[in-house]
Amino acid sequence: MNIIDENIPEDQRQLLRGWRIRARQIGHEVGRPGMQDGEIIPLLHETKNSTFFTRDLGFYHRPLCHPHYCIVCLAVSPYDAASFIRRILRHPQFRTQANRSGKVIRASHIGITLWRLHSDEEEKAGWPV
Repeated sequence: MNIIDENIPEDQRQLLRGWRIRARQIGHEVGRPGMQDGEIIPLLHETKNSTFFTRDLGFYHRPLCHPHYCIVCLAVSPYDAASFIRRILRHPQFRTQANRSGKVIRASHIGITLWRLHSDEEEKAGWPV
């Protein structure tokens, strides 16, 4: 299940729907409006096999790696969020939920950095050409 944070604008949510990318937004289809950051991690534990997309870079921390979910921090403008969500979901390294699970990913125009479960080093990945 793809979950998008409240900080992703409505027009970006509609773009995802237009591209047939299923995503539930916090405060609309999952959770409640105004959820605090500390409440989101327990929500991810409950949903399992989910990918959480947010523009809050405070989620980009190695200790948040968990085998049952993925966190993707989008270091882009609010109006680029949908296109970067689609790029991550189509990226060869992150195309399936199994490939994404256990990772905390930061995606930006420059590239992708990530923490992997049980790894002590941050990794880098590029965008496919």
